[in-house]
Amino acid sequence: MARTIKDRIARLDSRRSGIDRLTAVAQDSQLEVLAKSLVQEGYKNRAKEQPYTEYTLGSMQEVDANYTRISLEEADRIAKQLTSGLNNEDIVVDFRIQGSVAANIHIRGVSDVDLLVLDAGFFTYDAAGRQSRAGHYNSPISFTPLSALNTLRTRSEAILKNKFPAATVDVSGAKAIKISGGSLRRPVDVVPSHWHNTAAYQESFSERDRGVYILDRKKQQTILNMPFKHIDELNQRDAMTLAGLKKSIRLCKHVKADSDSNLVNGLPSFDIAATMWHAEIGGLASGYFHELAILAETQRHLDYLARNHEFAKTLSVPDGSRRIFDSAAKLNGLNQLSIEMDDLATQVAKEQNLLLKIYQPTWRDILETLRTVSLPAA
Repeated sequence: MARTIKDRIARLDSRRSGIDRLTAVAQDSQLEVLAKSLVQEGYKNRAKEQPYTEYTLGSMQEVDANYTRISLEEADRIAKQLTSGLNNEDIVVDFRIQGSVAANIHIRGVSDVDLLVLDAGFFTYDAAGRQSRAGHYNSPISFTPLSALNTLRTRSEAILKNKFPAATVDVSGAKAIKISGGSLRRPVDVVPSHWHNTAAYQESFSERDRGVYILDRKKQQTILNMPFKHIDELNQRDAMTLAGLKKSIRLCKHVKADSDSNLVNGLPSFDIAATMWHAEIGGLASGYFHELAILAETQRHLDYLARNHEFAKTLSVPDGSRRIFDSAAKLNGLNQLSIEMDDLATQVAKEQNLLLKIYQPTWRDILETLRTVSLPAA
């Protein structure tokens, strides 16, 4: 946490207001974002002359609902243009939102929206599933899913360039077509994909159990994701923690963004969310009454995992598809994020209990302060 707290607050404000990504949006939206950035958010009044506490509270808050609404509207705008263009070429598609915006754990006012464009002309399936074994999937396709997604990718690129001539359409990525600027108020990542009916989906018919295969054009392969199960698991756990889980995830993501260490980049945002999903429910739920208890539980959980790598390596992502800490880089990222959170928790506790500035506080002192202090209402 080498940056000064003043710098960190400035960067936090920049991310939340969207002024850090002005060039990625239309000119009219730039003026709107600049005007919005001049309005002071309510959480700042809860921690006057307590900059570390202000930073913590701001890091936990949702992005302004109006910013999120605009992001979703722009994704819908892209979807309508792709629907029209692809239907003209006899390609029928579905659309879904995935990622941090869909889960409401994004930390930027100007956030990229992940838009899945799904070829609805076919799906793959688990052969061991009930519907498959019952013979309900008996219409084979004459092409490969990989070839279909390559076609979908190529046609989508051409349509976006044609429909949004003033925008930047970046086709260099392996998995997403990135479109920004021009008339767009928010950047959108378009991800070609197709449905996959898992064995669980063949039982439940719930979309949370339905997978998607996305195209990696550079490796010429498809990759199975379970984005809707991931989001549903986060939503359920967040409800159990009285909104504490998503506050903790946002806090971690802001701290990562403000770190001076490159090591923390080894832990992707997806895995940060998965890590905090395993935190103690009661510890996070305490934040409903004492908001800084969320910081206490976040610090405690990260510290425990950083000190117990063998246990950390047993933890799986919420959809159960893989282990979280499956590389040395992720473990190093965990260690660095834990160090950053240690420092933040210590500084916030000292602001809330001036006695802790007089002597070297123990972690029991720090965590007890964070878990019990009452802050002014917004």
